[in-house]
Amino acid sequence: MAAKLKKGDKVVVLSGKDKGKQGTIASVSPKAGKAVVEGVNMAIRHTKQSQQSQGGRIPQPMPIDLSNLAILDKNGKPTRVGFKMDGDKKVRFAKTTGDVIDA
Repeated sequence: MAAKLKKGDKVVVLSGKDKGKQGTIASVSPKAGKAVVEGVNMAIRHTKQSQQSQGGRIPQPMPIDLSNLAILDKNGKPTRVGFKMDGDKKVRFAKTTGDVIDA
């Protein structure tokens, strides 16, 4: 299946403890069906001090399921993603406005 959400997309969380929060996708794991969104689903990780890093309690974004994310259209509203052929190229488009997401 083609990737509906990609790294760098601006998304909103649809459900869970961070419902309504917005962020940018930092990484996507298609096999696990999860994505890491900056500033969303934060967890505290305890790290030991070393010569390179300070150590202590460091907040880190954890993966969130792709089904709980929706991409934002140009109006800033959550939308679903569709695919269409633009000439001989397959492109993603926002279902609400019909605008092409990646040009």
